[in-house]
Amino acid sequence: MKLSEELIYRGMAGQHTFDAPTDLDKKKHKFYFGVDPSDSSMTIGNLAALMMCRVFVRHGYDLTLLVGGGTGLIGDPKMDKERPIKPLEEIERNAKGIVQQFNQLMGSKIKVVNNYDWLSGLGFFQFSREVGRHFSMTQLLDRDFVKARTGEGGSGLSVAEFSYSLLQGYDFLHLYRTYGIDLQLCGADQIGNCMSGVHLINKSENARGYVWSCPLVIDKVSGRKFGKSEGNAVWLDPERTSPYEYYQFWLNTNDESVGDLLKIYTEIEPTEINEILSLHEKNPGARGAQKALALAATEILHGRETAVNVARVSNVLFGGENVRELPAEGLKLLSEVIPTVPKNITAVEALVKSGLATSNGEALRLIRGNAISVSGTKISADTKITELSLIKKGKNQFVIVK
Repeated sequence: MKLSEELIYRGMAGQHTFDAPTDLDKKKHKFYFGVDPSDSSMTIGNLAALMMCRVFVRHGYDLTLLVGGGTGLIGDPKMDKERPIKPLEEIERNAKGIVQQFNQLMGSKIKVVNNYDWLSGLGFFQFSREVGRHFSMTQLLDRDFVKARTGEGGSGLSVAEFSYSLLQGYDFLHLYRTYGIDLQLCGADQIGNCMSGVHLINKSENARGYVWSCPLVIDKVSGRKFGKSEGNAVWLDPERTSPYEYYQFWLNTNDESVGDLLKIYTEIEPTEINEILSLHEKNPGARGAQKALALAATEILHGRETAVNVARVSNVLFGGENVRELPAEGLKLLSEVIPTVPKNITAVEALVKSGLATSNGEALRLIRGNAISVSGTKISADTKITELSLIKKGKNQFVIVK
């Protein structure tokens, strides 16, 4: 596949400023992608655009990551209210975390720039002459976030927030002048800010800058923006969303969305995706497409070994694999997910100690009611457990004995 063909196939072709998508195949542009360091970790909501960056890099494009250490002091304007102002020290810490994640996802160290380096020295008069005079108020007032914040019932908009888009436009101009970067990639929600840079390059340099955006990914069942799990962000940082939780997030994908997500969030070849979806259509209960998505997506973020191990952990808990067949790393991951008690303990003691039962009496009633199994076998009486075993209560409550 050519670059334009792959972007279209994978659902990564949103608004752009090229004459046609095929223009991407004629010249390898230097491009940049900007990240707001509002947190030390990105979320799964950022991931579609990052996967788009990987596609461009695979096709030989030169990537620069711009960390918004300067614009982050203001904060990208929201539709409803002003963002809390963060101190410079926090933004610097966040930037380090984001750069580390980006390098990990790209598979190597990439060129990184921080717009604090040039925006911090940009005086008001220079900004007014080089940037402000090229934008009309009519043009700026037409932005969606300006209308939402200044219209009836709006919370109001500060001058600092109003200037954010112009500062982002100056970033593009600076990178064009300094490094010859003439293409910016972005998520669909940033297209307005990115167009400021295109406009500024045209007015200041009589040259053409380009933008290519990734469409928002929408959950086909809920209709909501993809990337939320029961209202909680799914983080790329393993300390905040464990590899097992990350794998489970993908495994729980609905049938209506799994085909699209395989294209966006994995690098599985199209022919293989077609085979996966064909088998899934014949037997959706086996959840083969979801398993392929979960394994491939987890591998991209956490590596092959961890992805395989969390898949096996999931299979131990829900697929019938024997816990004793897990390798040491898989057993460690399992111990991080469910309660653990030491061996040479009775089933009743294990249930109480792990919190799966509140008392010995309740534990015995659960056992006699056939609600408890040990390593896949139902027990009807209390028994002593002397080796590595998995105790299961009902459908999805577990304790490991080791």
